[in-house]
Amino acid sequence: MNITKPVTRTKSSTDLTDPTDKKTNHSMASDPAHKRLTFELFVEKGFDEFELGCIVRTLSLANDIHSGTLFEWRFTSNEPGMVTSANGMIVRAEPAIPDHGFSDLMIVVGGTRVDAASWLVRLRMMQRQGLSVVLLSDAATAYIRSSQRLEGRITTHWRDIELLNETGYYPNLTARLSESSGGIITAAGVGATTDLMIGLIASHLSSPEVAELGNRLLLNTFRKSTAEQPKKISDSPSLFDNRMRDVISIMENNISEPLPMTEITKQAGVSTRQLERVFREVFDESPARFYKVLRIKHARSLVEETLLPLVEVALASGFGSTSTMSAALRSEYGLTAHQMRQRKKVRLLDF
Repeated sequence: MNITKPVTRTKSSTDLTDPTDKKTNHSMASDPAHKRLTFELFVEKGFDEFELGCIVRTLSLANDIHSGTLFEWRFTSNEPGMVTSANGMIVRAEPAIPDHGFSDLMIVVGGTRVDAASWLVRLRMMQRQGLSVVLLSDAATAYIRSSQRLEGRITTHWRDIELLNETGYYPNLTARLSESSGGIITAAGVGATTDLMIGLIASHLSSPEVAELGNRLLLNTFRKSTAEQPKKISDSPSLFDNRMRDVISIMENNISEPLPMTEITKQAGVSTRQLERVFREVFDESPARFYKVLRIKHARSLVEETLLPLVEVALASGFGSTSTMSAALRSEYGLTAHQMRQRKKVRLLDF
């Protein structure tokens, strides 16, 4: 995305800059009048330090490669001062005043305690002025949930995509790495944050500088915004052979109505004995146990992240009853479904 100030038009997802576009990169980087790009990094208590690190490291390296300050950033928060991440990182943040002190672009970092109400007014103010806002992972999810009417494509982390689809109707929700609509960029975040940042700043760098940035970050390739998220275990082609990926994919696609192992081996074209041997070599457990754990994890996500009745959660996870599901959850995590949901309720009120 070409982000300059002032912005005179609303951009779509196709405006996210292709880092390999040599013509665009050269013209922007060689323009002496091209101004610095300023970023506001909005954090809340429990923010994702990995996402924040990806942002800052990418901008810092880009400045170093360019031998000058092309990009500036500052930290803001609804609770200014020392803000602590989910795992103990601390940043000093300025106050984010809803209608004052805008940068060229605001990035809302994901985290465990994202509250859309703390930045939604500021987002709308920036949107009216033609400025861009990026919402990463949990922030994108909070935005989607808080908006009654969403026009254009939206996305978030694949785990939340599944939960959103379980609990609501979002016809424009995709599984791409990022989407842009009306100046609001929703993104998967986490490890894809670096790819997004390179796309956002590539037009301010020359092609050799973009290539050097990728080398410094040890990236073999740049993923475009239209790339699909690798959302399942079977989506990791470097880990398993084709038959193993097929077996895992069959399991992942049949969570609510589990298949017998004989049917899985038949569909995958492998013998039961071979499947048992490979699973014990790779995962140190039987394929039946692996399949059950996939269903248990799915049940836990629905219990903790949705308000679906436990009966529906059990059915969606392939369990015949809530008691059977709770027994499986207790065996795996030490808590029943009711205890998990009660813990989630307490955590939601912890502010």
